[in-house]
Amino acid sequence: MPTISIGDIDLHYVDRGSGPVLLLVHGFPLDHTMWKYQLDGLADVARMIAPDLRGFGRSGVTPGTVSMERYADDLAALLDALKITEKVVFCGLSMGGYVAWQFWRKHSSRVAKLIVCDTRGAPDTPEAAKTRLATAERVEKTGARALAELMMGKLFAPATAQKRPKDVEAMRQVILSCPPKGAAAALRGMAERPDATPLLSSITVPTEVIVGEHDAISPPAEMRGIADAISQARFVEIMGAGHMAPLERPDEVNAVIRALLGR
Repeated sequence: MPTISIGDIDLHYVDRGSGPVLLLVHGFPLDHTMWKYQLDGLADVARMIAPDLRGFGRSGVTPGTVSMERYADDLAALLDALKITEKVVFCGLSMGGYVAWQFWRKHSSRVAKLIVCDTRGAPDTPEAAKTRLATAERVEKTGARALAELMMGKLFAPATAQKRPKDVEAMRQVILSCPPKGAAAALRGMAERPDATPLLSSITVPTEVIVGEHDAISPPAEMRGIADAISQARFVEIMGAGHMAPLERPDEVNAVIRALLGR
């Protein structure tokens, strides 16, 4: 993976394939490797840029709080550094979806199409925000193992552990290796993220809203509401998947992405 400096941070990223630019933005507390089946399966139809966000994977770490807006600005700076001036297809999962809303708010002129997977538009409730802040403190004190204990049971549909045990274990290892200060900064940023619901009606580009059938974090009914609020959105429920639909059911998700690229 190459590294590129943007402002105060170094970002690692994958640049693979040719065609329209597909920017793949990972969820929490993961890295670019969650897109392995997209990177392997879509290189014939897209130039895929898959970074490790600030504080994750092999990118630099900023302690304290990192807002969703800051991640979005990092991505715009990454595109500038790579001299990508064409509009991109932005694809974000979970926290990557939170970043997508802020990227649209600040950099909509750079977006040709949008894909949001297993994410939410609403902000945290006060109780959820309090839990995130407490988790941030715990992770900084005890390390990333606390994240694995909290997250692994929520990410995948029950059948995925049987059908894709290597992928499940790979994500567990990614979480265990997550820089604690980077994860804590993201948790604080998610706790204070603004309500994206008012933004949805302003999204005027072709959009795919993808959710796993068994996603307990971002339930299908909630994501259908997101799709209903976006004028050019299509709602796609991926049968048999949980919160990690692109990794759990890659053939189905890749088919949706291919169709969007052709729209």
